[in-house]
Amino acid sequence: MKSVSATLASRHVIGVVILLFMPVSAWAETKGLPLMSVGPSAKGGQEYSVSIQLLAIMTMLTLLPAILLGMTAFPRIIIVLALLRTALGTGQTPSNQVLLSAALFLSMFIMYPVLEKVHQQAVVPYMEDTLAFEPALAKAAEPMRAFMLAQTREDDIALFAGIAKLESFQTPADVPFPVLAAAFLTSELKTAFQIGFLLFIPFVVIDLVVASVLMAMGMMMLSPMIVSLPFKIMLFVLVDGWALLMGSLEASFQT
Repeated sequence: MKSVSATLASRHVIGVVILLFMPVSAWAETKGLPLMSVGPSAKGGQEYSVSIQLLAIMTMLTLLPAILLGMTAFPRIIIVLALLRTALGTGQTPSNQVLLSAALFLSMFIMYPVLEKVHQQAVVPYMEDTLAFEPALAKAAEPMRAFMLAQTREDDIALFAGIAKLESFQTPADVPFPVLAAAFLTSELKTAFQIGFLLFIPFVVIDLVVASVLMAMGMMMLSPMIVSLPFKIMLFVLVDGWALLMGSLEASFQT
């Protein structure tokens, strides 16, 4: 069942990405957005101009990865995985590419319910021409706001509201999106470091025990990190650490 759910999640995310990127070429035909216009120049030749709308769309697509990564589960997951690698003391193993892939796919799995709502409420009606662009954008923002508010601490919202010199908000819907985005990312960083602290404790204990034993045996020249590394890896494997960590990360998000 888990593999089927992961497959459906990945297919759905890919479908959403395709639907988000597909209008760039389709709008030229259906929305009256020309990709390029050709007209006579003052010197008797031809001049080519690109529409302002197309430039704006391409600019938004360039910023889209950074915006999506800052509004999803990705920051918390990648930070926890990086701290775990540091706690194990394995250097560059797993590599950065492996950690990024694991964080990305786990983020897709966690964000699947949110993307499902975005797809059903905004993407499908817009592609069927039953909803205009601005209402579709507002509909798409609602599930994202709900997800971000569920993970964000009230203290962080109050902090950035004070920085922006805004009054207190009566309801969560009154929180401006820039304030919410900044507070969400701050809360994710704080939560990730809290989880990382808990991950460090057992491995630090192993390092202390190994260092004490080596010192008692008079083996001062032998690095405790080298000796403790197999024990830390063995402990992590025996407790099924990867499955435990992935499950705990998924459970840490309130959806």
